[in-house]
Amino acid sequence: MRISLKVWRQTDTQSEGSFRRYTVDGVQPDLSFLEVLDMLNEHLTLQGEVPVEFDHDCREGICGSCGMMINGQAHGPQQRTSVCQLYMRNFKDGDTVTIEPWRATAFPVVKDLVVDRSALDRIVTAGGYVSIKTGAAPDANAVLVNKPDADQAFDYATCIGCGACVAACPNASASLFTAAKISHLALLAQGKPERKQRVVKMTQQMTAEGFGDCSNHGECQSVCPQGISIDAIARMRREYIRAKLPFG
Repeated sequence: MRISLKVWRQTDTQSEGSFRRYTVDGVQPDLSFLEVLDMLNEHLTLQGEVPVEFDHDCREGICGSCGMMINGQAHGPQQRTSVCQLYMRNFKDGDTVTIEPWRATAFPVVKDLVVDRSALDRIVTAGGYVSIKTGAAPDANAVLVNKPDADQAFDYATCIGCGACVAACPNASASLFTAAKISHLALLAQGKPERKQRVVKMTQQMTAEGFGDCSNHGECQSVCPQGISIDAIARMRREYIRAKLPFG
């Protein structure tokens, strides 16, 4: 296949960016999207041009490093799939594919398709942890957690922090990310001692980082590669109200 790539190029945070068009020949349907970018960069390097910068690590869809808008969709056209697990069988010969970075004030562009997502780390640092001494890993049945809560906590814990929810949200809200972290710990015994402080601190940090408010648009849920439900946001709101009430 021959694929035309319309790629956002930007030297650094202060520079103005623009789209550049490239053509990649010999693209096989079983290649991943990142492998096609590798092909492009190999060609650019041989031509003496600066290769396209993009984030990646495990390339197995579990680390959350990769992330970009593909034809206006976070992570591309296939649901519950991160960019590194997106294959070229989802595109046709002659297609033009537009690639750009996450767009959010809290995610400044570092270079090309790379953005600074450390704002998410600071939200976790604000309260997404437990400070009690838990010792060594306990036996699986030592801490009793009912199965529905355990299953739901696990679903929320699958968040990989890729930032697609922020990029897809028209308000650039980090509510789904923050809610997943808060809800995960709120459902487990280890997270209950700091339950009230956690939701207040993390939501305050989310606002301080410049993320927008949630307006229940729902796009975050549809682009999440782990399929995390916006039910987490409803739980976060309940947790916040509970924390603020004197009898909560």
